[in-house]
Amino acid sequence: MKEILPHIQRWLPLIILIGLIGLAYSNGWHQLLSLESLQEQKARFQGYTDSNPVLSAIGFLGLYAGAVSLSLPIATLLTLLGGFLFGKWLGTFLVVSGATIGACVIFTIAKSSLGNTLREKAGSLYDKIAQNMTENAAGYLLFMRLVPLFPFVLVNIVPALFNVPLRVFALTTFIGILPGTFVYVNVGETLGDIESLGDLVSTQTLLAFGLLGVFALIPTLYKQWKEKKS
Repeated sequence: MKEILPHIQRWLPLIILIGLIGLAYSNGWHQLLSLESLQEQKARFQGYTDSNPVLSAIGFLGLYAGAVSLSLPIATLLTLLGGFLFGKWLGTFLVVSGATIGACVIFTIAKSSLGNTLREKAGSLYDKIAQNMTENAAGYLLFMRLVPLFPFVLVNIVPALFNVPLRVFALTTFIGILPGTFVYVNVGETLGDIESLGDLVSTQTLLAFGLLGVFALIPTLYKQWKEKKS
């Protein structure tokens, strides 16, 4: 029994999280929000926010963190709503904070279950990759957060497999998603004028994010080049 207990403690949070995700999708929580429903209800949302500003901000923060923790595909809609309800500055802060909290929940659970199991069974190749990832985590994570090619959920899990410190993960997540969040929150201030989610960000903006990611990776690449040369 004593040998089984650590395994239960390790895997139970992951099992609970997967169960909650399954419950959310089976009940259609991922379809509760749409651009049309937000536009139809925007006056109601705004009225409640004006009457209860503090409670609304706390509730929105919790809702965003919960949606990210459960990997619900409504982050863009919630970001637009945050911009509409709270403006560009507070809206950006609430969205980035909520997303970072939700990401840290997934990261911590994946690290304690999947990460620990992988580290116990992996060989020398894993150790080399893990060491490189840990030593250069900030550059890699900023790159993956800034470049709009990597799924948000994937970037929450991969660092957990290689023992990246939580503080580094949280800080790079917060900083890395700031530019994109600010753009979407600004667009959200004109929620009623948005016709399609596909038209929110231009190709030029995506390329700019990609360049930011490359610049964030340059110090890491230079460090590795210098180490190999020496």
